[in-house]
Amino acid sequence: MPLLRKPRPPQNGREQKDSRAARLIALTTGGRPQWTPRDYAALASEGFARNPVAYRCVRMIAEAAAATPLAVFHDGRRAPDHPLQRLLHAPNPEQGGPDLMEAFFGNLQTAGNAYLEAAGEGGQPAELYALRPDRMTLVPGPRGWPLAYDYQAGGRSVRIGRDAGGWLPVLHLKLFNPTSDHYGLSPLEAAAFAIDVHNASSAWNKALLDNSARPSGALVYVNREAGDRLSDEQFERLKAELAGAQSGSANAGRPLLLEGGLDWRPMSLSPAEMDFTGGKHAAAREIALAFGVPPQLLGIPGDATYANYREANTAFWRHTVVPLAERAARALTGWLGVKFPGTRIAPDLDAVPALSTERDALWARLDAASFLTPDERRRLAGLDG
Repeated sequence: MPLLRKPRPPQNGREQKDSRAARLIALTTGGRPQWTPRDYAALASEGFARNPVAYRCVRMIAEAAAATPLAVFHDGRRAPDHPLQRLLHAPNPEQGGPDLMEAFFGNLQTAGNAYLEAAGEGGQPAELYALRPDRMTLVPGPRGWPLAYDYQAGGRSVRIGRDAGGWLPVLHLKLFNPTSDHYGLSPLEAAAFAIDVHNASSAWNKALLDNSARPSGALVYVNREAGDRLSDEQFERLKAELAGAQSGSANAGRPLLLEGGLDWRPMSLSPAEMDFTGGKHAAAREIALAFGVPPQLLGIPGDATYANYREANTAFWRHTVVPLAERAARALTGWLGVKFPGTRIAPDLDAVPALSTERDALWARLDAASFLTPDERRRLAGLDG
């Protein structure tokens, strides 16, 4: 079979265009399922479940983005009673709109990929469900684009494919990944080294508490008359005294009493020499940086990028939450707009309390611009009509 296929003949008098690079992707994938190229379970366990900084970052972003209301516009005007608006408000019998979107955004931050499935009779979406990314497998089509998705659970697999009109009832939102054609890159993976350092620091601190009075060092016995060696009885008695009187958190800080001939020699660096606390805070700031959360919002000391908490919170919303909510709204529009013609989904930023200061400043500037008409002011403010 030749590597380059012949161009498809024009249909309806128009030339059919296609990406030539997509053909190479199709050749390399060959229609085979493309598994997620990372250990999602390890990322979720070590990065999310066991690291308080990453856990808080994911929760903050997911909850804030889900709390941003999604408004439906039909033919350019807001339509609060539109069926699509009702679907977003009550996507399924078990969840409300914010609950569904919180799971959706949480999966995106944890795995770099988030999936929504539309269910309904006659091909018309009536319910929306968030699917776990670790159970999804993308099946590329002959042109490299997703043809279907396989969902595995309980040892069984179901394929979700395109309908007769070519519409795929799965929305796949992914973060940019320069090394994968089909899957996104998780912030947890980008912050993996910092998470390991932070987790190791916590584990070291826990071990220090559990074993705090058993110093990291060596007891050296120097007695030339005895040949620089302890008798078996002396050795066992010294071990018992160290285990009973110098080990455990209850004995933390107790001095070590040495008999004649015994000398204590430390064998590791002290926490001060390792700058233990500073290194842990630096790792926490790197984790927050990967997620786009100002460290001040997490209570991490040593970062004075923003003058106060309110300024940091505004930056968090403007630079992290709002772009994410707008991106999700555009993806939902492109996905569900096929089934609900003439509709557009957009985040209602006027309903976000954290952005009220910016909104008040914008209205003040527009009100002072006397050369603008009321309709122009409303349009510049992002309002319809």
